[in-house]
Amino acid sequence: MDFISWRKTVSHYLEDIENPIGKTINLTILGLIFLSLTIFVAETYSIPQIIRIWLDNIDIAILVIFTIEYLIRFWCAESKIKFVFSLFSIFDLMAIVPLIIGVMDIRFIRIFRWFRLLRLIRFLEFKISIFKIETEDGVILTRILLTLFSIIFVYSGFIYQAEHSVNPTIFRNFFDALYFSVVTMTTVGFGDVTPISDTGRFLTVLMILTGILLIPWQVGELVKQLLKTTNQVQKSCSGCGLSIHDFDANYCKICGTKLKDWLK
Repeated sequence: MDFISWRKTVSHYLEDIENPIGKTINLTILGLIFLSLTIFVAETYSIPQIIRIWLDNIDIAILVIFTIEYLIRFWCAESKIKFVFSLFSIFDLMAIVPLIIGVMDIRFIRIFRWFRLLRLIRFLEFKISIFKIETEDGVILTRILLTLFSIIFVYSGFIYQAEHSVNPTIFRNFFDALYFSVVTMTTVGFGDVTPISDTGRFLTVLMILTGILLIPWQVGELVKQLLKTTNQVQKSCSGCGLSIHDFDANYCKICGTKLKDWLK
């Protein structure tokens, strides 16, 4: 196998999740993302020092793996410039920034960990069969829920990083930050948890704007999809294989094949 063929083969396994190797690679990456964020959340609580050291070592190992993955993707890219400035690559690069400049003692650098969650956007472009979700409705619902989860989780991480050091009695751990994010983004605004730093207040403004502009739209799409699903049945069309049809449909909306009596 020559150099070009080898590079194409590696690129295929990184992007194609229909084959066992590609699925294993991408599920492993997905698992490492969640493990990294779980470690960060755990470290916001009081845990024994020996466990904290172990978690830090695991997190560094995950960061090294992400860095190697980024370099491999860069090597596989046909257009290096296009790769570097693509949305996915920017998120990937931000996720490994701590390793690149980790020799410097900068506390705020830990905030870059939260860009690892944004790597999940890469999976939104994949066929969601990787999660055993094969219907169109299931894909849409999964993407909406993942978007909402990502937004709330990332904001919670940012506000914790911004406020914990200056306001430790209010933002004691990640759950306090999560509570504040949900209350703020839903515009409930109890006022029992408030930021005091300029960065924290700026993030609060962004949360409110996001809550006003994005959350209702996403929730509306979620409700609309749920209502739509209740009026549909799941069964593969004998002509084109479409698996979702309206309950009162007589013909497949894609290929026109007459549907059988199981729809009635």
